Amino acid sequence: MYAKNLTRTLLALAPLLLAAGCGGGEGEADTMALSGMVAIDGSSTVFPISEAMAEEFQIANPGVRVTVGISGTGGGFKKFCAGETDISDASRPIKPSEIEACAANGIEPMEIPVAWDGLTVVRNPSNDWAVCMTVDELARLWQPGSTVQRWSQIRPDWPDEEIVLYGPDTDSGTFDYFTEAIVGQEDASRDDYTASADDNVLVVGVEGDAGSLGYFGFAYYEESSDRLGAVAVDSGSGCVLPSRETIEDGTYSPLSRPMFIYVKPEALAKPQVRAFVKFYLDNAATLVPEVGYVPLAADRYEESLGGLPPEM
Repeated sequence: MYAKNLTRTLLALAPLLLAAGCGGGEGEADTMALSGMVAIDGSSTVFPISEAMAEEFQIANPGVRVTVGISGTGGGFKKFCAGETDISDASRPIKPSEIEACAANGIEPMEIPVAWDGLTVVRNPSNDWAVCMTVDELARLWQPGSTVQRWSQIRPDWPDEEIVLYGPDTDSGTFDYFTEAIVGQEDASRDDYTASADDNVLVVGVEGDAGSLGYFGFAYYEESSDRLGAVAVDSGSGCVLPSRETIEDGTYSPLSRPMFIYVKPEALAKPQVRAFVKFYLDNAATLVPEVGYVPLAADRYEESLGGLPPEM
């Protein structure tokens, strides 16, 4: 998904070059001495960002091992609130029930926005009719108990062919966001579709079924845009395709959304976790667009850096 280019290489080497050029001052020596583990799990949509951060951070800090899992936003919060991870990737805000689960174990999640995503509805490339769908048409297709099984049931002039659906599983924050934004109620969805927590599985499924339709994060679509077609969404102001520009300016509605990492303050007491979170925020403006997402305004990252609790 994400090529190692000159910018990334220089970014990764910067701490090493600084240490060499400045004679290895106290701050640089501390960075070089970092060791231990950083455990991350959660959203498959946020995964490419955290994976990129982990790769670059480990190049600069070879004594640290950063693991990044994919168990979905909900699955990630279960592990996070049980104390099994330091950081949780999330493609939606944490739910009150998850906050309660964390509180029961003495964990107070700290929310850090990291990027913008445009949840993308995708079609098989042989599908040359469903190039734009209204929110109402998507809702009728995906709502619980939907009897829409063929394209002609959506519009009479569309082919009388079966629709094969692919989408995230119920632990996914993408599932939560899509159902609320399109159907109007979180977790309200038909269940007769192929579900997976791995967006790559969904890409392969839609690519392989001529009558298929699915949805997942924009970065996975952008990486596979030569194999899939995007469906423009009409929320009342005309058909709008997802792009970095329409996601950032909010015209790709209602499927533009923020993405987050959640950290527990006690984990920030570990030098390697704190250094990783700072690295994440310092380099998000560079690495987020490289993996296909839209970065936040620079002052948002600075605000999150300033909001980290004091070192213990």
